[in-house]
Amino acid sequence: MLSKNRIKEIHALGLKKNRDARNAFVAEGPKVVSELLDVFPCTYIGATRDWLSAQSETRLRDIPVVNEITGDELRKASFLQTPQQVIAVFQKPEDTPFDIELPRTGLCLALDGLQDPGNVGTILRLADWFGIEHIVCSHDTADIYSPKVVQASMGAICRVKVCKANLVETLENMPSDIPLYGTFLDGENIHRQALTDYGIIIMGNEGNGIRPEIEKNITRRLFIPNYPEGRPTSESLNVAIATAIVCAEFRRRTVVAPSGNPQ
Repeated sequence: MLSKNRIKEIHALGLKKNRDARNAFVAEGPKVVSELLDVFPCTYIGATRDWLSAQSETRLRDIPVVNEITGDELRKASFLQTPQQVIAVFQKPEDTPFDIELPRTGLCLALDGLQDPGNVGTILRLADWFGIEHIVCSHDTADIYSPKVVQASMGAICRVKVCKANLVETLENMPSDIPLYGTFLDGENIHRQALTDYGIIIMGNEGNGIRPEIEKNITRRLFIPNYPEGRPTSESLNVAIATAIVCAEFRRRTVVAPSGNPQ
């Protein structure tokens, strides 16, 4: 049975201030919850009989509270339009600072003021798919532990390490030999540029793009051309779609040396 107090506690975690105060977040659905159980400490599970019966006894043994709940109770607690068998509360990991040496060893993403939780969650999922293990976000980017971000990430939050930082200062302090990529309408055609397998790819706010204080630090300005080039078309791409195109192009291309010459 799911009590009214428990429903209230779960709903409270829809707000960032409550997630921060309780150091907790909500996840839903068999796939997401199953993946998170292997990574994050879980303090509560509410699930249907079918889901519970499919779990091993040892998998749920250390969780303080496990409730069998009905579909109607799940709907009352859920943040989803179509609830999926299980809802759980997990402990947030400790925040760790972004190591400015990470971009030397591989590609990283930086999110500058992204507001839409669905976009942020999708970008986490894309990073996971393309083997990008680290993301640094500005403080005004949507919280990665919001229910919508967790759901949209589809478990990627288990494998992609995300930290919040003063993005302007972080990029200003980046060593000069690390390339900082950004997409702009006046950039160079990404399909014709030499791309490295290390550095930082910065993605900007859905409406305003990359803020000027960050733009001045970018060393490689890229443009995703429409087809055919010059044809009247939409003003811009959704930021998650743009991220997918950029990441795919980086992974498709021949790795180049720091000098810009193909290896």
